[in-house]
Amino acid sequence: MADSIIGFGYEDAALPSRPADCYEEDSRLIAELKANHESAYEVLLARFQQPVYNLVYRLLADPADASDAVQEVFLKVFRNIEAFRGQSSLKTWVYRIALNEAYNHRRWFSRHRKQEVGLETDAEGTRSWIESISDPARDPYELALNEERHKLIEDGLRDINPDFRAAVILRDLEELSYEEIAEVTQASLGTVKSRILRGREALRRVLLSHAEQRSTQSNLGWMQETVK
Repeated sequence: MADSIIGFGYEDAALPSRPADCYEEDSRLIAELKANHESAYEVLLARFQQPVYNLVYRLLADPADASDAVQEVFLKVFRNIEAFRGQSSLKTWVYRIALNEAYNHRRWFSRHRKQEVGLETDAEGTRSWIESISDPARDPYELALNEERHKLIEDGLRDINPDFRAAVILRDLEELSYEEIAEVTQASLGTVKSRILRGREALRRVLLSHAEQRSTQSNLGWMQETVK
């Protein structure tokens, strides 16, 4: 994934297709889940629990809400695995359930006027996105800049249209293909591509606005210190 100044990959070449052995692995796991093998549920959780949490967390921007939603996601996966017919990959099926559950949670809290909570704290036992992608080989100064950049992106994502936000997250952070995103969101390829482009542009505008505000505040702080 190519780097950009805000940390997203903006190359729109198709992502590499999954090798045949991945599909065979999915098929075996699905068969074992349908046969109610306990070890298969452990494999499913080990494979998808953190990615699903990361996705839902970015959509809801609240650790506690994300944890609750993730529990519901896997309950629905377990309850509905018998109905899975393999018309999409296991990953896109699980992500579709996660996306719908995040939307359901957001609608519920919107109706109940729940106030937004910041991103500073993580749910117990989970790693934040920044922690999961930090490179320990980098020096502290570079890490600090990287973490600041990613926090700005996370905050910016909260300020754009939810449909655009989901599309950008699935493409640029989760690295799903356009076809996979279409399956997850139940939208046409044209709609997916439009949402990604519009989402990126909306995020760019939000980040520029945040940068201008921070610059203004910094200048005001410097002036206040000067006149003391």
